[in-house]
Amino acid sequence: MNKFNDDFMMGAATAAHQVEGNNVNSDFWAMEQVPYSMYKEPSLEAVDHYNKFKEDIQLLADAGLNTYRFSIEWARIEPTKGNFDKTEIDHYREVLEYCYQKNVTPIVTLHHFSSPKWLIIEGGWESESTAEYFENYTRYVVSELGNLIPYICTINEANMGKQIAKIMKRMTESNGNNQSQKVESGDVQVGLNVDMKEKMENYYRALGEAFGMDPRNIQTFHNPRTDNGERIIMECHERARSVIKELKPEIKVGITLSLYDHQALPGGEKFVEIEQQEDFFDYLPYLKEDDFLGVQNYSRKIHGPDGYVKADEHTRLTKMNYEYYPEALGNVIRFVSQHWDKPIIVTESGLSTDHDEERIEFIERALTGVHECIEEGISVIGYTYWSLLDNFEWQLGYEQTFGLIAVDRSTQTRHPKESLFHLGNIKKSGLKG
Repeated sequence: MNKFNDDFMMGAATAAHQVEGNNVNSDFWAMEQVPYSMYKEPSLEAVDHYNKFKEDIQLLADAGLNTYRFSIEWARIEPTKGNFDKTEIDHYREVLEYCYQKNVTPIVTLHHFSSPKWLIIEGGWESESTAEYFENYTRYVVSELGNLIPYICTINEANMGKQIAKIMKRMTESNGNNQSQKVESGDVQVGLNVDMKEKMENYYRALGEAFGMDPRNIQTFHNPRTDNGERIIMECHERARSVIKELKPEIKVGITLSLYDHQALPGGEKFVEIEQQEDFFDYLPYLKEDDFLGVQNYSRKIHGPDGYVKADEHTRLTKMNYEYYPEALGNVIRFVSQHWDKPIIVTESGLSTDHDEERIEFIERALTGVHECIEEGISVIGYTYWSLLDNFEWQLGYEQTFGLIAVDRSTQTRHPKESLFHLGNIKKSGLKG
């Protein structure tokens, strides 16, 4: 029996906009509501985690898990520029305190994709001023809640904008060759819809009206990012880290990156090197003073002499069209550890499926890889499955089912899946192998 140490953090993750509901001051709320929206459906009440967080954390703890990664929603804390909402900070204080009541370690993410609408109007994630705004927001949160937060992820998947930019470039090149515009959802580790050119044009016009600005200047976190935008993101991280260490030096600070297991067929090595440089190595210089790195992995990508090799009809796929390949996680941890000698937390790993037995198999195989990495001497200190709840998967809406807990959204009733208890049993008793 392969057992994790008692102090190993094992649990599940969520993101505020995807689970809380009624995040009305955020950019995503605006994008979901406009005519011709690219979102399959609006988030609305989501799964009402804002009001039902105690029930959800209780379910996690009852299963035997000891860690909950969640995000604080900037658009709630600072609904208008410079105006902080004490009621909302008190809400997150209550969430943190309840974690401790249930012996659950909280891992807090300060920014998980969604931003205040006002930030986008001010220039968004390509604006120099955003670093100052993010620093101010961080200072307020840590001043109010820092004594309750042991781990902070400043920004979730800081490299996501670059990954989306690569997809958009590939789509543009395909259009120039009169090829299909459709990009498979498995091409990026986020719920993204980039189909239908005419609809997108109407959507951007509607967005311009909703934000009161030229739609070409709307820069959300999920926009394809320029090199300057990449620098701004990492300046946000560095300034947030400095504030955290100034106010509460005992808090462990890191960032999370979306990382595929890039594998090369003969002749594909150069493409793997490019992907690893863009997804990982470009960010390392900014992370030298971090305490840990959050690794987020869902699958692998195979590269041949002509580049990325798409899955064929024999490839086992998840509901998100990722290749079903749980061993990717262990491979990514090993790759990261060759260049990163500090602790690693697996901040996201999971799959969307309608068959919970597939989720159980995925968890078992992924955690076998994690345990092997630990036995090899790699400092992996935690694992949070994505996601605790079936939730709002961005542009893909509620159809995707990543959760350990199903939710009947007509009544907001929770239905724990067997996979929740399986993950808890691994924490308590170890892996089967």
